[in-house]
Order: sequence, then C-alpha cells, then structure tokens
Amino acid sequence: MNVEIINLTEENLVDAPEWPGHPFSCKYCIYWEYPEECVDAATERKEEMFAKKLSWLQRTIKEFGNCGKLLYIDGKGVGYAQYAPPGHLPNSAEYDSGPPSDDAVLISCLFIAQEQFRGSGLGNRLLHSIIDELREKGIEAIETFGRKGNPENPSGPVEFYLRNGFKIQKDDREFPLMRSDL
Repeated sequence: MNVEIINLTEENLVDAPEWPGHPFSCKYCIYWEYPEECVDAATERKEEMFAKKLSWLQRTIKEFGNCGKLLYIDGKGVGYAQYAPPGHLPNSAEYDSGPPSDDAVLISCLFIAQEQFRGSGLGNRLLHSIIDELREKGIEAIETFGRKGNPENPSGPVEFYLRNGFKIQKDDREFPLMRSDL
C-alpha cells in the first residue's frame, strides 16, 4: 500500500474522495465557506458547488497559502483535509462553542472517507502533516470543532483530537472547540 499526502491544489481538487450520500465529496461541500448556500445538494448541483469550492480554494491560497491536503492510497484519493484562518470559513462563527480564536488556523475538515481505511493511522498522518506545515509557517495554534459521539463527522471525532494532543478550549454537548498550541 503506497500512501502519499500532498497539498490541495486547483488541479487535484477533483481527486477528493467521493461517497454515495450528501454532499457526495469534500470537493462539493461548501458548508464552511458559503453557509448561506449550503442546502441539501442535489446531484445536478455538483458542478455549481465544485465551482464555488474551487473559487474559495483559489482565493484562500492567494491570501493565506496552502489550505488543504489530499491523502492518496495507491494513487486514489481517500483522505481530505481543509484548514484556513477562521475568516475564510464563515460558518465557524455560528457554532455555540465558537468562534475560533484569531490566532489559530481552523481545521474544518479532516476526513478519511472510506471506512476500511479508518483506524489505520492515516488520519494521524494527515493531521501531523498539517501540524508540521503550520509550524513551519509560524502559526501559533490549530483549532477545530470535534464531534462527540459520532465518528462520521468530517472534521473528526473529539477522541481523535484528544489522542493527538488537543484540548477542549470551549466545551459543548455536541461540537466542542478544540485547540492545540504549536
């Protein structure tokens, strides 16, 4: 099994993993970027949603730099991560345990889409590639909204982040804000 983690780009966004249910793939999900437009996405809206995600990616790379990673196994995208300053992810201000801190970069998504690859350490590898990159950039902290009681959350379960050195910054019954100081 050949595992590769590379930066998310305009060219490889199409490789983001897919699954059968809404939003079908991280490449179509605009939940964090355009909350006012994130409605139940019908299959016919995929192109429109992809265009919006691509536009967000282009703008964020220009203003912040790299803001995502893809994890490939044997050349197929199976993992996705997205992160940016909270201002680039406006839905983060809507969480009861938010808003994220101004000095932190927010991980909005860290997801291994196929269940057969979960629990094998790939999420850890993806997270640590983000941590290493952000340390090199001089970022002070990373935050995320973990989810209690449900491993299906695309930003990841609380337990995953606790095992990786994050602490609960502001608790919530479902989506606590979690933080790791770099």
